[in-house]
Amino acid sequence: MTVSTRLDIAVFGQCRALIGQPTASVQVSVPTTAAAVLAAVCRQYPQLAPFEGSLLVAVNEEYARPDTPIRAGDDVAVFPPIAGG
Repeated sequence: MTVSTRLDIAVFGQCRALIGQPTASVQVSVPTTAAAVLAAVCRQYPQLAPFEGSLLVAVNEEYARPDTPIRAGDDVAVFPPIAGG
C-alpha cells in the first residue's frame, strides 16, 4: 500500500547554508527510495539541484544507496560529500 506522507529531512553542511534552514520538508509517497527522496528535496529546494549527483543520503544514521527503501518514520538526512584524513 502506498501512502503519502511528509518527511522532515535533516540537512547538513553547505546544503543547510543553501536552503537557510536545518530541515527540508517534502511530501512523498511511501514506501520510497533514497534516490526518490533526494529528487523530491532538489525539486522543493532548487538551489540544491545542481548538486543532486554528489549529495549523500543517510537513513536511520546509515549511509544509503539510491535504492535504499525509506518508510514513514525513518530518520533521513542529506549532506554533501565529506572528505578528510
